[in-house]
Parts: sequence; structure tokens; C-alpha cells
Amino acid sequence: MYTFDKQLRGITFDDAIARTRQVLASKGFGVLTEIDMQKTMKAKLDVDIPAYVILGACNPKMAYEALQLEPRAGAMLPCNVIVRELADGVIEVSAIDPVASMTAIDNPALQAVAGKVQSLLSEAADEL
Repeated sequence: MYTFDKQLRGITFDDAIARTRQVLASKGFGVLTEIDMQKTMKAKLDVDIPAYVILGACNPKMAYEALQLEPRAGAMLPCNVIVRELADGVIEVSAIDPVASMTAIDNPALQAVAGKVQSLLSEAADEL
């Protein structure tokens, strides 16, 4: 697996985004970017997809630590969290597993930082 997933029922898409932002904030993450893929796909390709938003989440303390160990690790930041609409009104939230994404970098100290971020994102997914 390369993501931590949680399915939400009985909640609107906008409420799912708000809840996701709130839980991420409780774990020390801020949202740096928000990409509305539904609007983007419509504007660029004139195709319709279900609601799908990518949140670029960053824990500044962990990001700073990672960049001190490996300056080019910034190419893998921020940690993406997607909120997407599935069938029957189910909303799925998926957060990247930073340990899986950082395996391309051979730096054991960086893997330790990724492990800390992994724990925070996993906890966030569980708390949704």
C-alpha cells in the first residue's frame, strides 16, 4: 500500500474536506495547496469526473528536518492527501505513505523522519 485510506459516509464533500483539514492541523500539518481535479479536468479536457481534491499537506517541523538531511527531498513534498467522491455518496480520503514515497532516496536518517510523518498521517486517517 502507498496510501492510508478512510471512507466517510453521511457527510458532504465540503464537510469531508473541512474535517480532513482539521484533523491534519491537529497533527501539525498545514495545507499549502488545494487542487480541484474535477474543475481542472473539465477546464483542460472537457471531461466530467466525480468530486476530487488534492490537498498538499506539510508538517513544517518534519519538512525542515527532511530538507536538512536531504535537500532534494523537497521534490517529494508536500505530502498529498486526496479527498474524492465514490459511488453512493461515500467520500474517500487517502494520504500518501511517506515511507513508501521516500524509498527512492537511500538515506536511513531520512527514512526515520519519513517514519515519523507516516505515523502522523496514519493517525490522521484513523481519526477521520
